[in-house]
Amino acid sequence: MNGTAISARSLTRKFGDKTAVDHIDLDIPSGRIYGFLGPNGSGKSTTLRMLCGMLLPSAGHAEVFGLSVVKDAEAIRRRLGYMPQRFSLWEDLTTDENLRFIADLYSLEGDVEARIAEARATYNLEKLRAQRAGTMSGGQKQRLALAAATLHAPELLLLDEPTSAVDPQSRRDFWERLFMLAEAGATILVSTHYMDEAERCHGLAILAEGRVVAEGTPRDLMNGVEADVFEVEGADGSEAPKLLRALPWVHGVTQLGVRLRVLADRGESDAGAKLRGVLEQAGIHATIERTHASLEDVFVVATRKEKNGDQ
Repeated sequence: MNGTAISARSLTRKFGDKTAVDHIDLDIPSGRIYGFLGPNGSGKSTTLRMLCGMLLPSAGHAEVFGLSVVKDAEAIRRRLGYMPQRFSLWEDLTTDENLRFIADLYSLEGDVEARIAEARATYNLEKLRAQRAGTMSGGQKQRLALAAATLHAPELLLLDEPTSAVDPQSRRDFWERLFMLAEAGATILVSTHYMDEAERCHGLAILAEGRVVAEGTPRDLMNGVEADVFEVEGADGSEAPKLLRALPWVHGVTQLGVRLRVLADRGESDAGAKLRGVLEQAGIHATIERTHASLEDVFVVATRKEKNGDQ
């Protein structure tokens, strides 16, 4: 549980003229679940692929358990499990055939059948042992993929948006299994675009445009957001959001049913009163109250600053 599992300095990856990952620094402790939160194209998948040796960095360096991702890629692969975003096992093979094939790839020794049986029990695959993977539901494929990724008991697990194609109950079950793995000592790095999943992580990096734009525990990030958050009630319709979004010191306006959630620059004095004044000038009489920031608020503020070139 002690020490650093992953360390990166100025890690960069370019594809031609496009910079997918732009000089990121990371220090991820062992035995924790660490998340990458960001939209598509933010560099999450590319970073994971560099850390597991599938892509070479264009600049900078990274180490996994003190081993170079460039010089020691093969040694690192034996100590990690990788679960890509798309199901990557063999769809024409059954559950047991897939797991046996993975066992052969890792040259597992000892009672391999006992280990496969344990994986089936752990990931609720007993009734699927003779079913071809291509006929499984999204949640079933997910469980099989995680069973395969952890069959060799890796110290590090890299998961690339692993719940993007499954239902909410399967997502909750999946995360329960991740916490069990972390409690057993595994380090888990997971990329996601779900705010509720990001909030489950011990540590979190928000990525945008290939850069880390915010990092910390979810609670620290929410407490430290550089914005004041207001909830507006009684301003239904499209006019109020349009008026508030036009203010230069408003980071964003989100409609939640009959409420509006407004992110205002923390440096703007009397922001609540000014919001009320703008609405009242338009004949809209609303209730405005300050509230606590959510992780989504942090994400909006951090990624907006990156797009505006403020970082």
